[in-house]
Amino acid sequence: MKKSIDKQRLAFLDYLQESRGYSELTVKSYDETLKEAFRFIEIQTQASHTLFNLMPYRLHIVSLNPKTISKKLSAIRSFCEYLNTQDMNIVLKSDESIKVAKTLPKPISHDHILEALSYASLEEKLVVSMLYTLGFRISELASLRLDDISSEWVRVLGKGNKQRDVPLLDSTKELLDEYRETFRVKKFLFEKKGEKLSENSLRYTITKVFKRVGLKVTPHQLRHSYATSLLNGGAPIVDVSELLGHASMATTQIYTKLGSALKQQNYNKAHPLCGGEK
Repeated sequence: MKKSIDKQRLAFLDYLQESRGYSELTVKSYDETLKEAFRFIEIQTQASHTLFNLMPYRLHIVSLNPKTISKKLSAIRSFCEYLNTQDMNIVLKSDESIKVAKTLPKPISHDHILEALSYASLEEKLVVSMLYTLGFRISELASLRLDDISSEWVRVLGKGNKQRDVPLLDSTKELLDEYRETFRVKKFLFEKKGEKLSENSLRYTITKVFKRVGLKVTPHQLRHSYATSLLNGGAPIVDVSELLGHASMATTQIYTKLGSALKQQNYNKAHPLCGGEK
């Protein structure tokens, strides 16, 4: 059975990358989790199904933080769902969910972004602006082709090969035109010798830009800033969810919680009974 599981694991990883469009880093994480887990999971073949007892593995990882445990269990569940599509009839035992406290994303203020952009080169400005004004994931930006950019819209292929069109601001379009005139890229928006720049190269650009103004910023924080700005500006949550490429609106609702939290903080600072007046 173990040999069969190994064979199915490799097929599952191919499925994640080819059919679901997962990044190499994410697929590697799934692979490492599954290899580790099946050193401990007890496999029992029954008359009508195969039972995977997760308890030995859960005891092995019990000292990890709840968020990490939850991610590992989620990877195992996804694998088992895949096995069931292959008519293997897998049943999980000791599969209780781990409750994970939801942390609110931390957006970067508009003023801080403008300050960082004032010290940035043309290419750096475009990298930051594409994330901040279009809400892209870093993987989406790295894969963006010139053919996907029109005068008013940018077409992006997101998670699970889900395609969406995002409106292009005039200021970003002007920056794009200047960049393309200067760098004469041919296939990808950000490329070197005809090959797209890696996600790590673009991450380093973001790190470098914001380090100059004393901030530690990730690409995903710029995506958070995009979402929060739209919602705070009154954009309907259903539209923001579509622009972000979220599979579920529940994911987008995290940003509405963030807006409420910021309003509460501002209230606490401003109201005299909350110590805001001295």
